[in-house]
Amino acid sequence: MTLARPTRRLDLLDGFTLPPELEARRPAETTGLARDEVRLMVTEGEEIRHLVFSDLAAVLRAGDLLVVNNSDTIPASVPVDDLVVNFSTSLPGGLHVVELRRRSGSSSQPWQGLHPRTVWLPGGGALELLAPYPLDSPSRRLWVAHPQLGVELGVYLARFGEPIRYPHVDAAYPLSDYQTIFGSTPGSAEMPSAGRPFTATLLAELVAAGVAVAPVTLHTGVSSLESGEMPYPEWYEVPPATVALVNHTRGRGGRVIAVGTTVVRALETVSDDRGRSHPGRGWTDLVISSGDGMRVVDGLVTGWHEPASTHLDMLEAIAGRERLVESYRAALSEGYLWHEFGDSHLILPG
Repeated sequence: MTLARPTRRLDLLDGFTLPPELEARRPAETTGLARDEVRLMVTEGEEIRHLVFSDLAAVLRAGDLLVVNNSDTIPASVPVDDLVVNFSTSLPGGLHVVELRRRSGSSSQPWQGLHPRTVWLPGGGALELLAPYPLDSPSRRLWVAHPQLGVELGVYLARFGEPIRYPHVDAAYPLSDYQTIFGSTPGSAEMPSAGRPFTATLLAELVAAGVAVAPVTLHTGVSSLESGEMPYPEWYEVPPATVALVNHTRGRGGRVIAVGTTVVRALETVSDDRGRSHPGRGWTDLVISSGDGMRVVDGLVTGWHEPASTHLDMLEAIAGRERLVESYRAALSEGYLWHEFGDSHLILPG
């Protein structure tokens, strides 16, 4: 695990632009489907299977452990005249990482103008922009800011905020559509979307099949990373009970399946070179590149990531280059849907 900038991309995706028809523009529920009726590709060894997400309990086996992210999505986007301020990640000392974007209908576009020193917010609040984040960033997209709101940030966002939305989404959907069944700890600027297709019925089937479920917390920041940008530190907590289950599962030959790249980042942060996990909390700056191996994570439930995403390096570290290329070819040819309301991919060890 390193902080090195990834040096390669999947050959298949070089120069690839996602076709508009493969963008999931709305929640599955608005099309008459249940959340767990989105499509699920299973990549296991040399085999690729095309299922629906509700088949997950039949794919996993007794003794497996699903580790989920219990971070709840907050209404992190605040409209300000022709701007949108996205509150991304909290920092020590009452500071926050923020992103300024230009309002565009029910979503937003990257802000190309000059960044003001102070942004005046609804309700008499103000946001003082202190420095680019990180300091050596050439993009000036993210800023360290000092919010002056008169109330706690959570209270302020509950009154003036709304979910972060991007242009591929066709309408202003409510915050409930950006939550997962696991959410219990508010803090994510954007939904930990790998957990979205899970339902209470599916969880009951998984438990009945002998699959255990354990939580971690990782509060996600804004995901609209520009080309060449590296993931930045995010706050996490891996509790002792989850650590005990991870170590127990591995000791008995079970598989640890992460639900989302956020869970991979949290688990691998607290794991040592012997494959043992330890409780931990704080800000993780771990970046998993394609040449790294996993210490404790055996498999991954994830969505479909665009070619500029650094998540692909993590997926390659789990799946291997050849398997990942084949799965993305299959996803394109079979019409799988991308983004937070899209289809899912389960990567299992061969």
